[in-house]
Amino acid sequence: MFRTKRSGLVRRLWRSRAPAEGDGDADTGGAAGCCLGKPGASKPNPGTEAELKALTYSILKKIKEKQLEVLLQAVESRGGARSPCLLLPGKADARLGQQSFPLPLLLYKVFRWPDLRHSSELKRLSCCESYGKINPDLVCCNPHHMSRLCELESPPPPYSRYPTDFLKPPDSLALQERGEQPHWCVVAYWEEKTRVGRLYSVQEPSLDIFYDLPQGTGFCLGQLASDNKSQLVQMVRAKIGYGIQLSREPDGVWVYNRSCYPIFIKSATLDNPDSRTLLVHKVFPGFSIKAFDFEKAGSLQRPNDHEFSQQPRTGFTVQISFVKGWGQCYTRQFISSCPCWLEVIFNNR
Repeated sequence: MFRTKRSGLVRRLWRSRAPAEGDGDADTGGAAGCCLGKPGASKPNPGTEAELKALTYSILKKIKEKQLEVLLQAVESRGGARSPCLLLPGKADARLGQQSFPLPLLLYKVFRWPDLRHSSELKRLSCCESYGKINPDLVCCNPHHMSRLCELESPPPPYSRYPTDFLKPPDSLALQERGEQPHWCVVAYWEEKTRVGRLYSVQEPSLDIFYDLPQGTGFCLGQLASDNKSQLVQMVRAKIGYGIQLSREPDGVWVYNRSCYPIFIKSATLDNPDSRTLLVHKVFPGFSIKAFDFEKAGSLQRPNDHEFSQQPRTGFTVQISFVKGWGQCYTRQFISSCPCWLEVIFNNR
């Protein structure tokens, strides 16, 4: 029998499914992170593998050939290639054993997160056509247009205090006088205690920050000239990969970890307003966290903390370290000791 293109696409998709033990990403943080339901936390019953394969095949064979190509592009590139939405009926259900799953949730489980239990654990990325829509007839089922929600532990571990190395953002009035669109944030890239490259001013609603992205546009760290010869810096730099996506949304600024390794975030709006210290939060690959809340930041009191009180932009800066954490649970006490990290400074005007 001749094999059709459709059946070939279906077989390639099944071979590209997410492994049962999670996504295989290394846990390089050292201490317990902030995300509950870490990828790989549970394994499906081996007895359901054949049934899952049969169900997945039957679903994929009903999808149009062009849509299969879209799904395959997204899955094989692990979200690195910009793939369009995969619009399918959102109210269709698929039954696996005694359980019934909405079609989008099943596809997310098969191709991204085998341990996914409920759609409430997910956040749709702002680049998706279905973003912000309530109960549409067609829902995007592209698994790389979704992210896992990062839930904070309660109580969170006491990681570290705020370091004192800050940048002042360029003056918004001066930007307007030069005819430039006012930015909502600026980004600085650091390697240990040395800033690399210029400040990156952000006007668009979302920004990809990456080292190596197949079809990426945004802030490419790999193009910055660095004189740092440290083996650790070079090793971490190579692991940044697809990096992160920074997006300004109606409820605040979200950070999506697109890389294959954890990132670590510190932000005043992630903590209890009465806290005297700021905490470092670990975000696993594929997870999103609301890293900044403009409304909350505007009402923050200056903490009674000597290090934090020295900052010129109290509450309006977020720090993000790739791969390596810092604080009391790590050998690095300050972010300036981390190999590769970002400073995101928000425009509160």
